[in-house]
Amino acid sequence: MVEAARSEIGECSAEELPELIEAGAVVIDVRENHEFEAGHLTDAIHIGKGVIERDIEKSGFEDSQKIILYCGGGFRSAIAAKSLQDMGYTDVMSLWGGWRGILAAGLKTSTD
Repeated sequence: MVEAARSEIGECSAEELPELIEAGAVVIDVRENHEFEAGHLTDAIHIGKGVIERDIEKSGFEDSQKIILYCGGGFRSAIAAKSLQDMGYTDVMSLWGGWRGILAAGLKTSTD
């Protein structure tokens, strides 16, 4: 299922994130609450994978908004990105490497 989703969505790496964010991308952490609370990319929005289809529209994003999803390693976020794409969001990506990639790249994180 993950490989099928990955073949139909865009992906990026943690090293590309700062430039994508600077260009206006929104980053959504799709991990579980306890994972997010233990640490997340600074300024990431938390919408868990289990509720993203229900809650994404509450965020008020345009269908064309660049949205980058991440999880622990890139599997859950790939499936969630495919789901959002199927819902009509046209510029959704998954962060391959996820949280582990964010840490390895030394990006700014928070625990708030």
